[in-house]
Amino acid sequence: MSSATPHSEQAADTPTAIACDIFCAVIDNFGDIGVCWRLARQLASEHGWQVRVFVDDLHAFHKLCPSLTLEHARQTVGGIVVEHWHEPAHAGDRLEVADVVIEAFGCELPSIYVAAMAARERTPVWFNLEYLSAEDWVADFHLRPSPHPRYPLTKTFFFPGLGPGTGGVLKERHLDGARAAFEASPTARRAWWQQTTGHAPPPAAATVVSLFAYENPAADSLLEQWRDSADPVVLLVPEGRVSGAVARFFELPAFATGAHAVRGNLSAHALAFTDQPGYDALLWASDINFVRGEDSFVRAQWAAKPFVWHIYPQADDAHLPKLDAALAHYARTLPADARDALARFWHAWNGTGRPDWAEFQRHLPALKQRAADWAGELAQVGDLAGNLALFAKTQLK
Repeated sequence: MSSATPHSEQAADTPTAIACDIFCAVIDNFGDIGVCWRLARQLASEHGWQVRVFVDDLHAFHKLCPSLTLEHARQTVGGIVVEHWHEPAHAGDRLEVADVVIEAFGCELPSIYVAAMAARERTPVWFNLEYLSAEDWVADFHLRPSPHPRYPLTKTFFFPGLGPGTGGVLKERHLDGARAAFEASPTARRAWWQQTTGHAPPPAAATVVSLFAYENPAADSLLEQWRDSADPVVLLVPEGRVSGAVARFFELPAFATGAHAVRGNLSAHALAFTDQPGYDALLWASDINFVRGEDSFVRAQWAAKPFVWHIYPQADDAHLPKLDAALAHYARTLPADARDALARFWHAWNGTGRPDWAEFQRHLPALKQRAADWAGELAQVGDLAGNLALFAKTQLK
């Protein structure tokens, strides 16, 4: 068993609680550790597992989890053991192999750990957790076994996805209730605006937009369109890679936490980079959400609001088929004109053409309805942590 500390009373009262080690290499940005940390918390809190996370970049992790201490090689955060995976061969101060081992995004386990897995009396369940894709082939490869070339071990490929036959995406049991409570409480929303922006909520006529994106040439055009729009636009910008474009637009040296600027009908607030629960509240407070990568893309879908996805750009435009695959799922039941407008806007935001805000706004009623319906459809696939835990239990018998 891993030495991970039980997260919940269920784990503490259950001597046979499943131990799980998650290995995460932070390749770029926050998506890798964001997904792993969300998965770790959910396996611990909802399934009673004892979870340990190996992560090679504590600085990136600290942005999402401020209670993490950068100086500690091993620490417990919220009942989950965190090991600083400081070199590829490192496997913790004491070599212990868990019942379930998750190799996130092909990060490659330490060879000493794999050898210990093979020597373990009860063979661990070994997952390679893949990146999210909406492409059709994902269902064919999900849960496909891959025997190790030297050891009597089998790795199972676990593919997140948006359709049946995939691993689904992460969603905590309490999430819908938390969102409904926030949306039903004017007091909670007022308090959120005051605490997050230092201002009162905007008037009902304003369109609130959250902007979380990579560097994006289309941002300049969109900011100009918001400035010139007929109705007010309130922009919420978590500090990050798109902040430079916003600063240039407002002719400021920077657009850092606490900054506020107005041009024409556009007013903008610079927000602090937030932890994961805080980011959900930002999505709920907004009318339209611009998201990027994987984790915020998934959270926007559960927020049940219209959203625009900035997919992680890859060489030779390899990301564009993935963008279209997501659109095919998400926009499937939209009227043709709204579906085409959404696709044009998503493509423009991802480098093809110029975003047309007025056209996008014309279809907002249909997009709002589809966003709500889609959240219900996606829930039918099951949540990733639950699907993974269920499969693991069948293998541990």
